[in-house]
Amino acid sequence: MQFHLNGFRSGDPAVADAHPGAGEKTQDVDVLIVGCGPAGLTLAAQLSAFPEISVRITERKPGPLEVGQADGIACRSVEMFEAFGFAEKVTKEGYWVNEVAFWRPGAEGTLHRADRIQDVEDDLSEMPHVILNQARVHDFYLEIMRNSPRRLTPDYNRELVELTGSGDPDHPMQATFKCLDGTGTETIRARYVVGCDGARSTVRASMGHALKGESARQLWGVMDVLPVTDFPDIRLKAAIQSEGQGSVLIIPREGGYMVRMYIELDELRGDERAADRDVSAELLIAKAQAILAPYALDVKEVAWWSAYEIGQRVCDAFDDVPEAERGARSPRIFIAGDACHTHSPKAGQGMNVSMADTFNLGWKLAAVLRGRAAPSLLDTYSEERRAKAKELIDFDRDMARLFSAKPKDDAEAAQFQRYFKQHGRYTAGVETRYDPSLITGDSDHQALAAGQLVGKRFHSAPVVRLADAKPMQLGHAFKADGRWRVLAFAPAGDKGLPGGAVARLCAALEPAIAGFTPSGDDPDSVIDLRAVFQTPHREIRLGDLPPALLPKKGCHGLTDYEKVFCPATNGPDIFDLRGIDRARGALLLLRPDQYLAQVLPLEAHEEISHFLKGFLLPA
Repeated sequence: MQFHLNGFRSGDPAVADAHPGAGEKTQDVDVLIVGCGPAGLTLAAQLSAFPEISVRITERKPGPLEVGQADGIACRSVEMFEAFGFAEKVTKEGYWVNEVAFWRPGAEGTLHRADRIQDVEDDLSEMPHVILNQARVHDFYLEIMRNSPRRLTPDYNRELVELTGSGDPDHPMQATFKCLDGTGTETIRARYVVGCDGARSTVRASMGHALKGESARQLWGVMDVLPVTDFPDIRLKAAIQSEGQGSVLIIPREGGYMVRMYIELDELRGDERAADRDVSAELLIAKAQAILAPYALDVKEVAWWSAYEIGQRVCDAFDDVPEAERGARSPRIFIAGDACHTHSPKAGQGMNVSMADTFNLGWKLAAVLRGRAAPSLLDTYSEERRAKAKELIDFDRDMARLFSAKPKDDAEAAQFQRYFKQHGRYTAGVETRYDPSLITGDSDHQALAAGQLVGKRFHSAPVVRLADAKPMQLGHAFKADGRWRVLAFAPAGDKGLPGGAVARLCAALEPAIAGFTPSGDDPDSVIDLRAVFQTPHREIRLGDLPPALLPKKGCHGLTDYEKVFCPATNGPDIFDLRGIDRARGALLLLRPDQYLAQVLPLEAHEEISHFLKGFLLPA
């Protein structure tokens, strides 16, 4: 975290200076977010970083979430939390999923452990897979919003009853809310509306969209319990398939004592729904005891329980532009999370994919609203995220089917285990890859950075920051601030001296970057240029570096010394670890959501400028 740029200020640096009108609830806003789930709060927290953007976020419930339902946090989500600044809080409180045990029927009605494997493969991410109450994640987002320049807080007790056009060209969307606290109705006009209001989304209905797909007709129960048991793997994630009683998935919870159990119940018949069954906590306990037998399970307390039907559904589009009109007009309404895709919870992807939706959308909305990018950028949201939702639906359908399968023999029983191992990268959230588009290039020069794939998230690695010799993860330098990143990986022998490849790149890109940067803004406010050298940090002279890597910023023209990195002194070299061509180096362009937009040669000065001109607007 950097602060004191515009003068010394005491107190908590995470609390920004208040913007004029901070905390006001205006009727005309740039973005209206409907729903305070993980998707809505991710978007609100990201937009709150920009004081010039006005936001309202509404929620039907009377206050913040107290008990979460979606509590599995994938490695990629923890990486994203680092960009928001609260990954350390999540990893400190959460249960770390380190290993997974697989149990299958043994002889004479017993259970035996068939295997025990590592949950996340080595070097898949610098972050762990954790379990944490969803409400705590909400708390961290709400804290960011409260500390933002706008002092953004949700409007609770607001039920959306109608979303229409307003007739106002500046704020073309009008939302009418019923105030559930008895204060009547409220109307809010907005330039953009984002529906994060769940599977029964009113925003989606106003667009004329519907969730399409099929239900597996399989009923499951879930409960968080404080148990006393002799089952040996109660503090491991464990998938248990019994001989004739069904299956259970055990997810240990944070705190050391509580456990979540997903319990297979009976198939639904005809038009029967989960609510039609007389499911109770007692029934779930009895079913779990039967599956775990001969091990004992004594449930001392049930913190929360529910029953649900497995189903996979997705919308045809995630915005309000019909396919025939795509490109002729820009979207004004978007949907995210459960409002546009639903699936079973056992793959642990619901909250993670919902947050990824709005992390994708947030920087795009900010860029358009701030005049940094053309409105055509907004078309990429539905295109990118719907493709990912369809992949999730296919994965979830297979996972749910295999988990509920009644294997005839050991070979069939092992199929679920193999599937789990093969798709560990997917459940970790790191397999998302965006197709070539306006903001994602081709793979013509992929060989220059074989371990940083175009279209996938930037894979962090250890480095040392040159100026202060701080060991750190390179990816942790990239925050959720809407900036594009240009990373220059230097060829062997280049120390940043004049005439070298990095110095030539800086000289060529400096005017191009300035062309996108509003007058009076810091030189890195739109495009953040950084470099990684192969030379050890003690052998590079700071004063020899190009001025572009030591930019003058803020009202005092202070030097930013945090742009340059070298390989880690104790540990793997980032060039080897990520397959960077040592002889030629590489030029990486990162999107604001940390996905690789391009891998290019260091001399591709014109190519990168041309690519950015495809969507960024001149200052």
